[in-house]
Amino acid sequence: MPEFFDTVILARIQFAFTISFHIIFPAFTIGLASWLAVLEWRWLATGKPVYAEVYRMWVKIFAVTFGMGVVSGVVMSFQFGTNWSAFSDRAGNVLGPLLGYEVLTAFFLEASFLGVMLFGWKRVSPRMHFASTVIVAVGTLISAFWILSANSWMQTPQGFEAGSDGLLYPTSWLQVIFNPSFPYRFVHMVTAAYLTTAFVVGGVGAFYLWRGRHRDQARVMLGMAMIMAIFVAPLQLVAGDLHGLNTLEHQPAKVAAIEGLWETQRGAPLLLFAWPDQAQEVNRSAIGIPRMSSFILTHDLDGEVKGLKEWPADDRPPVAWVFWSFRLMVGVGVLMIFTGAAALLLFLRGRLFETKWFQLWCMAMTPAGFLAVLAGWFVTEIGRQPYIIHGVMRTAEAVSPVSGPPIVMSLAAFVITYGLVFGAGSYYIVRLIGKGPPVEEEEAYGSHGVHEPPLMTSLVSEKGGSHV
Repeated sequence: MPEFFDTVILARIQFAFTISFHIIFPAFTIGLASWLAVLEWRWLATGKPVYAEVYRMWVKIFAVTFGMGVVSGVVMSFQFGTNWSAFSDRAGNVLGPLLGYEVLTAFFLEASFLGVMLFGWKRVSPRMHFASTVIVAVGTLISAFWILSANSWMQTPQGFEAGSDGLLYPTSWLQVIFNPSFPYRFVHMVTAAYLTTAFVVGGVGAFYLWRGRHRDQARVMLGMAMIMAIFVAPLQLVAGDLHGLNTLEHQPAKVAAIEGLWETQRGAPLLLFAWPDQAQEVNRSAIGIPRMSSFILTHDLDGEVKGLKEWPADDRPPVAWVFWSFRLMVGVGVLMIFTGAAALLLFLRGRLFETKWFQLWCMAMTPAGFLAVLAGWFVTEIGRQPYIIHGVMRTAEAVSPVSGPPIVMSLAAFVITYGLVFGAGSYYIVRLIGKGPPVEEEEAYGSHGVHEPPLMTSLVSEKGGSHV
């Protein structure tokens, strides 16, 4: 069989495509749901129509994005049976319940109250509608909890034992769920989701200001987004550092690949640029800062950092992919921190909403969060190789007994279908952004004898047709 039809490689490519496509949706909806809850709270607290108008626009975008995330997630899950049946068979006793808990505690919760959130205007009280928005936001965080717990267990497995039949059985659910890397990865991912949403919202607000449209609503979008950039982006740097130290303790080979270090050494340099040559076990055209890698990883300029040669060649991850994905993630994070610092400076000068170059910059930074999230997942998943469960099960042992050609055909079908279906969804989102937020009319809302803030109507258009 030609190498092109290698089952392991093809199964990995297909899963990489589907999970990369899927992760951009929850990375956006987790942050967007929480932001919608804040918007509705501000509307109820202040009575200012501008918060209702911004909410009404972005809740439609949330509905479309949430739907695309659900569809792409279902497709991804089916691959555990089609391409990774050996993995599902061996680890199903541990991972199956975790994924089941995600459906029972998060997906059903989100699905139930999403209907009230989207179509409950005039049908429930304002505070009940706000409660529905909050519940949906909490549901997205619960979903992230279980999914990241399952994935983190694959990175740092504990609380299980191997039976005589070769299958893995849980011995402590607390240890399985709260495995060593889970707290760090959960905080890091949720923070990344909030920043992803912030930069999308900020980019759209900057676009409106640049075009001179929807100025009041745009100021809300850009202002609230920059609050996240000012305060949360630096915190993400701290969370990432703690996550890196945890990875150094439990997955040192991954850290060695991140740093591009082949030899164990004290005072290891931080490589800013290099081209790792895995075959020759050297770096080409390396440019670095002396001793800085040791300082970051051990908090000691002369600290010892293990090199990749400490592990056999077939136990090392693909170095170049991990090395460059990490630098892309960190580079985008630095740009986010710069954006927050620039926003703070402009705000103090009273020029945050009038500076044209900053508006263009925020528009260019719109996809920054997605790039950072994808790069971070590449580091996490590729850096774990050659294991699918670190130190327990190799990826080559996990594939289904299928041949390569069917995987090629199904992958081609995924690419075409995703391009058509999700291209249409993305086009609709762009149209919603182009249309902009609606203008609220003054109207009493509620049936409790209290004049509430202006009404936000449902997604049903004037002609009776649904926008979703």
